[in-house]
Amino acid sequence: MLVPGLGLRGSARGMRATALIGLVLGALLSGCTYEREGPVSLHYAEFKSQAPDGNVVHVCHAYGCKMQTRFRFTDQDIAELRKLMAKMRNTDDAKGERRSVAYAIGWMETRVGKQIGTDKDRPGMDFAASGDPTQQDCVDEATNTTSYLKVLDHNGLLKNHTITRPMSKENLLRGISGWTHWTAVLVEKGNGQRWAVDSWIYANGENPAIVEAEKWYIDSLNNLPIAMR
Repeated sequence: MLVPGLGLRGSARGMRATALIGLVLGALLSGCTYEREGPVSLHYAEFKSQAPDGNVVHVCHAYGCKMQTRFRFTDQDIAELRKLMAKMRNTDDAKGERRSVAYAIGWMETRVGKQIGTDKDRPGMDFAASGDPTQQDCVDEATNTTSYLKVLDHNGLLKNHTITRPMSKENLLRGISGWTHWTAVLVEKGNGQRWAVDSWIYANGENPAIVEAEKWYIDSLNNLPIAMR
C-alpha cells in the first residue's frame, strides 16, 4: 500500500525505516551480544587490569577490577592442575577438554580464594558489595577466568581451544536482571565455536558453566546454564 504524497520512493524509505525499527526492537528484546574483536590484551587495557605473566596473575576483586592482588601459581600447583585435568578429561576431544577446564578453573578459584579472601565471594551480583575485597562481579570473574585460562595455556594444558577476548551481553529492557554481563570465552579449534566460560553465577570455587556463546545468559535468570561436570 502506498502512503499518499510519498510515491514509490517514499514508500520504499518508509518500509526500510519500519524494518530498521523492527530490527532494533528485536535486538533490544532478545538482548545484545558484544563479541569484542582484537587480542585479549585489549580487555585488560579496557579495565586497567594487569595481564598474566607466565604463572603470575593479578586477581581482580571488589568489582570492576577495583582491586588487584598478585598471585603466583607454584610448580606444585601446576602439577596438581595437570593431574586434575588428566583425571577429569573423560574423552580425548574438545568436549572432554572443556570438562577438564571447568574443574581446573574451580580448583584455581579455590586456591586463590583461600589466600586473598575471595573464597567468601557470593554467587551473582550484589550491588551493595561494590568495594568489598571479598566479592567479585562479572567483570572481575571474566577477567580472572581469562587469566586462569592463560595460565593453563602457558603450561600446554589447552590443546583443542584458543582464548579470545571476553564478551558481554545485555538486555536493558529487563532492568537490573538484564544488566550488562561479561564472560571469558574459549574458541574451539577446527569449527570456530565460541564457548562462554562463566564463573559469576556460582559461588567461589564452583565449576563454571561452559556453554555455547549464543545460548549464554539473559533469556531467563531462572534458567541459567548449569555448571560443567
